[in-house]
Amino acid sequence: MVSANHKRHWREEARERREALHRKQGAGAALLLVRQFVKAWPPVPGIVVAGYWPMGSEIDCRPLLGELHDAGCRCCLPVVVERDSPLAFRQWRPGMDLVEGAFGIMEPPADTHRMTPEVIVVPLLAFDDRRHRLGYGGGYYDRTLSVLRQEGSIVAIGIAYAGQRVDALPDEGHDQALDRIVTEEGEVV
Repeated sequence: MVSANHKRHWREEARERREALHRKQGAGAALLLVRQFVKAWPPVPGIVVAGYWPMGSEIDCRPLLGELHDAGCRCCLPVVVERDSPLAFRQWRPGMDLVEGAFGIMEPPADTHRMTPEVIVVPLLAFDDRRHRLGYGGGYYDRTLSVLRQEGSIVAIGIAYAGQRVDALPDEGHDQALDRIVTEEGEVV
């Protein structure tokens, strides 16, 4: 088991690395990511895909969400409904008004249609070749993926800058590995 202090240190280092990548590559990487994502996972019209609204130096998912929507996917965004619970998902369309939710993250308003994703696009601080991810430490995506996997099939695709790859991340019992990872350079295999 990895200590909380050790993970905190890893998160700080990963956040600094990602911030440097974001300053250097930013919008250009987000556009390249769209091309690589669609190549790795061709959109299926009608399928429900959960993205995220970028926060800080996360690779920008908005161009990808727009592309998936235009390809006929039904898109949604995550919502923190209650602390220490799985995420909920509300429908998203380009141009819709969003509200500030928990942690300052933009999300669809409370009266927006709730959805259950079949594909979930996951942000991260770092990833390894076993498709493990280092998140912010709140456990929201781990809890959510655990519930969605128990309820049926879900494909979890992490997206990141290629430079966020590390040699190895700890694997604790509650951690949920991703099914795929796509960067601006292509799918990580």
